Amino acid sequence: MREYLLMAVVAAAVTFVLVPPVRRLAVRLGAVPAIRDRDVHTDPTPRLGGLAMYGGLVAGLVVASLVPHAGRALADPETAGGNTVVALIAGGGLITLLGFLDDWRGMDPFVKLAGQLGAGLVLATCGLALPWIPLPDSLGGSYSLDSLLSPAVTVLVVVVVINAINFVDGLDGLAAGIVGISALVTWAYSLVLSWDQQDSRINVTAAVTSVLIGVCAGFIPHNFHPARIFMGDTGAMLIGLVLASSMITIIPQIPSADSTALNRFPVLLPLLLPLAVMVLPLMDLLFAVVRRLSRGMSPFAPDRGHLHHRLLDIGHSHRRTVLIMYAWTFLFGAAVVGLSVTRVPFVFFPVTVALALGLLWHMASPRWRARRRLRTAAPPALASEPAPVPAPPVPPAHAVRQGGGPSRDEVVRQGGVAR
Repeated sequence: MREYLLMAVVAAAVTFVLVPPVRRLAVRLGAVPAIRDRDVHTDPTPRLGGLAMYGGLVAGLVVASLVPHAGRALADPETAGGNTVVALIAGGGLITLLGFLDDWRGMDPFVKLAGQLGAGLVLATCGLALPWIPLPDSLGGSYSLDSLLSPAVTVLVVVVVINAINFVDGLDGLAAGIVGISALVTWAYSLVLSWDQQDSRINVTAAVTSVLIGVCAGFIPHNFHPARIFMGDTGAMLIGLVLASSMITIIPQIPSADSTALNRFPVLLPLLLPLAVMVLPLMDLLFAVVRRLSRGMSPFAPDRGHLHHRLLDIGHSHRRTVLIMYAWTFLFGAAVVGLSVTRVPFVFFPVTVALALGLLWHMASPRWRARRRLRTAAPPALASEPAPVPAPPVPPAHAVRQGGGPSRDEVVRQGGVAR
């Protein structure tokens, strides 16, 4: 546990320290875009925060490779960690360069997609590839992936996760917080899984997610509302890549043949975990693609219809919207880990869904309260006879003089002479 804490602290400290110089670099390069119609911030804010996050990632991975226990796991090819450090530094460097150019000069969406495919291929080439897909016996058992399907599915997972995180990055601190919570949940689940299978708390996934938690924690103080810097596509695609790699490295810990070997938790949990921790980004990605295609737009065309925009439109403040989405991510992720630890029946998962629906109701409550206030403040029904209009006040008799002009008493009070 101390090794994981050391990795996270080093990654957080390096990221935190690098943000101010990166911010000055962004201002000097002109990476401070003008305010767009779909933006929710009102002041121009520098981008390129992902450069600092990449520095924290490299520092955390180097420390992870040097500590005794996690270092051995990362260097062991049998644990899918033999090339993890090299894969993340190389793939992360490629995606960071891609995001830097996009944040600085702009980039065609299809060129950016090609770069994402290349980063996923780097991971697969370095050995971070899905060996199989865990499935319950009722669906035929785990499905092994051959030498062609394994890298293809891996690249697909990487591209989907990268774009999901990139789409959700629309409010101060939102993407970093959601990814940090997702990494924390994945870290906890990897420990449970590793202990159940190997009686050990050391595994590759826990090391990777520890570094990712530190990177997000070091960036959030500079990025929480009101943000002084944005991570931009540089950071959003980077942390999406690392999160995808943590989901890839956790699969080899799952037995590939017999689902009963999972002992006390259902075989579906490894499949539910990525969906649980990515529920908001994936929903936002899916709805955005459907929404844009239905309007005849490109799936990559920006708009103002994301989930966080809707939360703002119904009356939530900036910070409250971010905290609600934090809570939803933690709710789904913690429920999956809880199912694996407490040995509760799988039927309890619908309870989690019900809680999520309750949270949705709470999210819509500002609009409901506003409607209730409007109904309460509505004017009463008009009577059959209109109320009489009050007559103007009549001045005292002594203050009015026939023919107009001041009265005799007024002239005397003002020191004049009455004629």
